[in-house]
Amino acid sequence: MKVRAKMGVSQTQRLQLSTGLHTALRMLRADAAGLTHYLEEQAAETPALSLHPVLPAAGDWLPRWSGVLPHSGADETATFAAHGPSLIAHVLSAIPGLVPAQRDRSIALALADALEPSGWLGRPVAEIAAELGVSTDAVDRVLIRLHQIDPPGLFARNLADCLRLQAIDAEALDPVLSVMLDRLDLVASGDWAALARLTGAPEADIHSRFRLIRSFNPKPGASFSAIASPLREPDLIVRQGEGGWLVTLNHSSLPALSVDPAAPGAARARDMVRLVESRNMTLLAVGQAILSHQRAALDTGAAALRPLTMQTLAQSLGLHKSTVSRVVAGAAVDTPHGTWWLRRLFSPDMGADTAAAALRARLARMIADEEATQPLSDEALAQALSEDGAALARRTVAKYRAELRIPAAHRRRHKP
Repeated sequence: MKVRAKMGVSQTQRLQLSTGLHTALRMLRADAAGLTHYLEEQAAETPALSLHPVLPAAGDWLPRWSGVLPHSGADETATFAAHGPSLIAHVLSAIPGLVPAQRDRSIALALADALEPSGWLGRPVAEIAAELGVSTDAVDRVLIRLHQIDPPGLFARNLADCLRLQAIDAEALDPVLSVMLDRLDLVASGDWAALARLTGAPEADIHSRFRLIRSFNPKPGASFSAIASPLREPDLIVRQGEGGWLVTLNHSSLPALSVDPAAPGAARARDMVRLVESRNMTLLAVGQAILSHQRAALDTGAAALRPLTMQTLAQSLGLHKSTVSRVVAGAAVDTPHGTWWLRRLFSPDMGADTAAAALRARLARMIADEEATQPLSDEALAQALSEDGAALARRTVAKYRAELRIPAAHRRRHKP
């Protein structure tokens, strides 16, 4: 058998992304932390591109600090995320391993009962001790053990205590940070000069510790909300203004960019700046459209979420569905009810203009309010949730309950 070499010419077509389009798509999918890391890599390769960290102006805290600093008392609880039983279930499951002695178990359960949705203690230690007929020292000893429960900051007495627990966990508590936590009034007002005098440290050190404080979570319990994102810098900020809810970019989550026109790579640097600005404009437009549709949830919480699909939103904005999917992939918005994933604000219609995410939030609320000695069965929960017109099967309730990390009724039952 003979083998012959043969030459031929053929023509094919294929779609290939240009470098610029590939970079644009990558930026759309990136959250603030991922985009910052990418820009740092590009700045290292492009002499004309420079990054500058953005330090918030005095008093410019992330919205999750709203109503927390300065501390204003019990009225703050109105801004906390909807209290589902997941936080309590998490705490109760950790107590047996941390408090093995039966005589201390009643103290631990009383402290858990006093836990607010924020993760703070809602009652003074002395009041709990008097109610149980034990010394405050006994309650304090149990409380120290409960401070080991993740996330750090649970069972804090106040904001300073919450932040101090997180600083200890991060092995970052030093004399300068300790003074700043004692004088959170000066931190809130941005009086760096006064803090520098009190600590004897330069203002640059005060700034670095301020950024560390902002990375802590003043409401660790709020992370157990059904649509909450993990603790992170949010991409968007929503605030109540005179004309309604205002959605803005969180500029402090990204570094500022500058271009040196005389340095090598100036054209590439300008392209980077343009792509970042385009990404921010698209993210803001999508975020504003989502939150405009979900105004009721901003007013009252996740239980008021309305049905919304990416296809519907994309059509209203004149975008492709894939663009919306990319831009919300890792983005989060900070609201008075906690930091929410934008993707979690999309939810199918379960009937009667009710979103599935809203039903999950209502389910968590119902179980949180149930009698501990007579927990509601999945069948009873399905019937109660269906009263508003959204037909819900028992197996659907069981699925939602599992997603919320809520145990079955027989495991939630407590003896009287």
